[in-house]
Amino acid sequence: MAAEMLEQPDRIAMLVRRRREISDQIRPLFKVPPVGMVVVARGSSDHAATCGAYMLEMASRRPVAGASPSIQLLYGTEIDYEDYVVVAVSQSGRTPEIAAVLEAAGRSGGRTIAITNDADSPLAEVADVVVALGVGEEKAVPATKTVTAEILVFAMLASAIAPIGIGSEDFERLGDQVSAVLSDDAPIASLADWLLEAGCFSTTARGLLYGTAAECALKVEETTSLLTTAFSAADLRHGPIAIASRGVPIVAFAHPGPAAGDVLSLVADLERRGAAVRLLGPFPGAAAGWDAAAPEALATVLGVVRGQQLAHRLALNLERDPDAPQGLEKITLT
Repeated sequence: MAAEMLEQPDRIAMLVRRRREISDQIRPLFKVPPVGMVVVARGSSDHAATCGAYMLEMASRRPVAGASPSIQLLYGTEIDYEDYVVVAVSQSGRTPEIAAVLEAAGRSGGRTIAITNDADSPLAEVADVVVALGVGEEKAVPATKTVTAEILVFAMLASAIAPIGIGSEDFERLGDQVSAVLSDDAPIASLADWLLEAGCFSTTARGLLYGTAAECALKVEETTSLLTTAFSAADLRHGPIAIASRGVPIVAFAHPGPAAGDVLSLVADLERRGAAVRLLGPFPGAAAGWDAAAPEALATVLGVVRGQQLAHRLALNLERDPDAPQGLEKITLT
């Protein structure tokens, strides 16, 4: 896991060099604007898709929804995807239900895109357009470099549809920004020490970084077996904020942008209620941060890397094997 995390700057730089190629692949699907878009994924890829859904909706100005595979595969309901663009995301491309949903979407008139690290996978075979990540084999069970690559590809797809505030220079700087995060692990070591005695904790964010917070929670669960739940900052205010009085540790993610004020306000409210809170992001007093100059859409990647660092360090502190968590497999056949 540690080695694959360290590959990310080079893998990101490689993908950025393919940006025009990837954009050209998907533009034909948008010559006629779709009525909406649908994303389908599981696990870490689902969190990348959550980040991507925000970007795609901002770019297309059309609704973007998450597919519910059980509606089709368990309940037998045929869904009409006519004039929709459907994006399926799977690191391996071998999760049967993801391929089945994309294939059904294509049959019913959807324009289909597969984002996968395996261009020869079953998922790739049923897609109109395949965006192959090409980041190399991922040997650790917890996904790292494939997740950041998936989020980056979503940023490229959205930017190919319409501007979402990411310039060419922003894409080109991302690899160096990730490298800077990876070389700055002392703050994360302190954060992991703070969480060492916690039986559980929560993560939170709002807007573009919500998928980042969810991916951090999953990564910690996978590597440590600690119960870790992600909340949107808005949802946390609706009832779950009551956990603050129990002293449950909460890790909040924020980046300068429209959602930051709400998250920072929530952090202050949680602290007033007695919660143990730490902030991740480029703000004074944060437990750890990253480059504030990154566009918010690409800060999703930087926050995910911080989450990877936390999961890896916490697993080692708890004497767990982060590469092969007990009871987990690299490919889950749902």
